Amino acid sequence: MPFDFVLPDLGEGITEGEIREWKVKEGDRVEEHQVVLEIETDKAVVEVPSPKKGSVVSIHRKEEGEIVKVGEVLMTIAEESEAVSEAPRKSTSVVGSLPEAEEKEILATPAVRALAKELNVNLEAVKGSGPGGSITKDDVMKATEKSAPAEDQYGPVQRLPFKGLRRTIAKNLSTAQRTTVFVTGMEEVDITDLWELREREKKALNERGIHLTFMPFFIKAVQHSLMEHPLLNASVDEERNEIVVKKYFNTGVAVDTPDGLMVPVIRQVDRKTILELAREIQDMSVKARDRKIKVDEMKGSTFSITNYGHFGGTFATPIINYPDVAILGTGRILEKPWVFHGEIAIRKILPLSLTFDHRVTDGVDASRFLTKVKAYLEDPALLFIESG
Repeated sequence: MPFDFVLPDLGEGITEGEIREWKVKEGDRVEEHQVVLEIETDKAVVEVPSPKKGSVVSIHRKEEGEIVKVGEVLMTIAEESEAVSEAPRKSTSVVGSLPEAEEKEILATPAVRALAKELNVNLEAVKGSGPGGSITKDDVMKATEKSAPAEDQYGPVQRLPFKGLRRTIAKNLSTAQRTTVFVTGMEEVDITDLWELREREKKALNERGIHLTFMPFFIKAVQHSLMEHPLLNASVDEERNEIVVKKYFNTGVAVDTPDGLMVPVIRQVDRKTILELAREIQDMSVKARDRKIKVDEMKGSTFSITNYGHFGGTFATPIINYPDVAILGTGRILEKPWVFHGEIAIRKILPLSLTFDHRVTDGVDASRFLTKVKAYLEDPALLFIESG
């Protein structure tokens, strides 16, 4: 019998995924364990293998961007020995065959029908370009362009589907904003000594294939400061009404990718040196940008850091990486006149922005935490003295 292949349990509590790309088409022969589909879920792309060997009779969820729940049928596979007729079946009764209805059959997925309804497109007037004459989202969008100009009452517009990584980011950020009581504190830090230390070591490390950024120093400064301010290294158990203070230190590092922001997690940062952190950040960033990162490599953070200064920003109000209760934003390093040893000097100044959940701790604790981070960054020797 033909085998209905459903979206399997992908683990990590995942209940649904978004179709990213089919690797096969109807009529193709597939081998057992051959990757047939890419599913996007929780910011990671998962390759889905076929559980059976045979031929693809039909693909039930064809549209890119379509949401599929675990347990829903993705495609039907037939063994090679099975002959599966794709001819339309006629209705039969005890007195013989009934003539087929004359009305036009519309081949479109629920997602395509929903889009057509939103854009006020009559699917009966749309010619499908998909397999078997099915109507795709592109067909609907083209029909919209033909039937009406792309504009609202004020002028031209462009409609972009809310899908992929951007959809996941929006979902996670909405959860954070809806759940936490967030407040942002800000500080400026003189990192001239840290800048000079990095410049001295950068060339030698580049020759060893290590790109030394400021992020490993930020991670270490945060980790040491969290040891004295543990309420910022926590989460909230809503069901049990408890604050869960983490006794381990896993740092989420925001990485900009062509598809949007991803947050790989560097684990056990208290057990790693500056150089070890630099290597791991470098590797994780490449995997994130290439979409090769695994789901479990983006879970389990206890605190997160986002470096928007790399793109020119100074101060900001970074959004907490839920379920963490705090995130540190680092801005663009500027040369500014600064009072140094009682005199005005041009120094390298780093803007910091700390967003924290006010339900868990207060502004006094958060301010002291920022002051501690500042002390480590202004005197980087402390990081090496206090590291185990």
